[in-house]
Amino acid sequence: MLVRESEQGVMGVEALDGTRGAKELAAVLAELKRRSGLSYQELGRQVFISSSTLHRYCNGKGVPADYDLVVRIAKECGADADELNQLLRCWRAATGQEPAPASEPTRGPAPARAPVRRQPLGTRFVLAAVMALVVLCTAVASAPYEAATAAVPVPVGATSWAQTPKPVDPELFGVTMNSSSGAMPSFRTGALRLWDSQTRWAQLEPVRGEYDWSTLDRLLDGAEREGLPTLFVFGGTPAWAAPDARKAAYPDGSRAAPPDDLDDWDAFVRALVRQAGARIDAYELWVMANHEHHYNGSVRTLVEMTRRASRIIREADADATVVCPSITELWKAEAHEYLLRFAESGGYQYCDAAGIKLYQRQVTDPPETMLEAVHDVDRTFQRAGYHLPLWSTGTTQTVTLNDPLEEETAANHAVRFYLTGLYARNRNLARMYFYAWGNGKIPLVLQAEGQPPTKAGLFVARLQQWLAHADVRSCGHGLQIALPENVWQCEFLIPDEQGTLRTARIRWTHTGTADTPVGAGARTVEYLDGTAREVDDRDTEHITERPVLIRYG
Repeated sequence: MLVRESEQGVMGVEALDGTRGAKELAAVLAELKRRSGLSYQELGRQVFISSSTLHRYCNGKGVPADYDLVVRIAKECGADADELNQLLRCWRAATGQEPAPASEPTRGPAPARAPVRRQPLGTRFVLAAVMALVVLCTAVASAPYEAATAAVPVPVGATSWAQTPKPVDPELFGVTMNSSSGAMPSFRTGALRLWDSQTRWAQLEPVRGEYDWSTLDRLLDGAEREGLPTLFVFGGTPAWAAPDARKAAYPDGSRAAPPDDLDDWDAFVRALVRQAGARIDAYELWVMANHEHHYNGSVRTLVEMTRRASRIIREADADATVVCPSITELWKAEAHEYLLRFAESGGYQYCDAAGIKLYQRQVTDPPETMLEAVHDVDRTFQRAGYHLPLWSTGTTQTVTLNDPLEEETAANHAVRFYLTGLYARNRNLARMYFYAWGNGKIPLVLQAEGQPPTKAGLFVARLQQWLAHADVRSCGHGLQIALPENVWQCEFLIPDEQGTLRTARIRWTHTGTADTPVGAGARTVEYLDGTAREVDDRDTEHITERPVLIRYG
């Protein structure tokens, strides 16, 4: 049995201090979790947090920073209204905060009411109590939408937002090249990143002062022919430059360490920039800097390497973008501690953008779960005092160990990978590089080299076609924009055949389905397979995990 507030004598009579509030919050969450019968892994998956994070909340070693996460955990465990009130009181005492208000909902036509799936009386009472508390604590400005499907958890950090319309940058749609042939994607893409493409330092300079640029030149010439901006990635120190260092996870003998003499680093950077000229648009100054299989030197040395490389690159090409070394495993506190150490050592002052690795904990998880990592990174950068554009430059190195995704799931996830990046624009995310092009042995393949694009690749091309001349003005989800809780939407201005800007909305779910009114002024719904249907104000659209485009005008 949970300890009720009345048993504690604290219904507005006895206040809790922060320590006691945190302990009681943990005790209530732990009891709810025990009563639910769910494992930490199962419950964490339902609320889009790691099992280790959930365990810290239940044993008192951590307190959720956002009250909406407390509500989601409690709802998944079947908490009643009294328990939710108790959790709110404890969370306030533990954090000294009030629940943050929701963002302003997107302005637009108010959707019609959808049919309601009736729930048993007891369930309706609990849901009504929960919704009353959520409305009270988060001040949702929009009228609640009666969804045709049961509410599902929403990832942390999935804040709705609106802005002055800004162009959708085609370079958002990047891919990492896992090919050394010089062949390019045959479907539409916006930017290239070179890694696992036979372009590591050890491969380009196998002997001190002797360079082999043949592979790099093939790739850069191919990108130049297609008009694609290219990001070069540093990594893989040659064995001759650090003979006693730990080997990296590659067969070329490269080292997961800085060179023994940083003058060798300077010489390589200078030679690379001279060889590439304007064919390289951006430089990522190290790959997975906080992963010991890629770099096990000190933060201080990495900052010095960053400073030196930035100076050399900018002297040679003032227009090049310098991207600070990428940080991976963003689900872990250690990754954020590393980011802070790099920031406190002055590393980010030498860069135009910050490299991060965004990917789901499990390859089968919805892409929208990446928003939790974006939210956490944003908060860490705020602590560090930097506000750089974020470039997501890849995935986990163990991705190849996972089984292939089913074709339909892969196609849906590929499109939503980029939509999630677009959704995270309010968190300063500027570019997404899908891993990878050319590799046919990963769970989600866009195009294996020498093969036609997969359905996933074709769908990504269609998404880019939809947004080729679009301005984005808002993104939101669920009740915050008067839609069912599992529905996501981004709104755009897209020119029609006569060049007149018209409203368009892309909608999808991260799980399940929902029937939503298309809204006033809707004229067509377009699908990723190239088909379309005409609609009017009275129509509804069955929204699924495969995004659709609704045009208005």
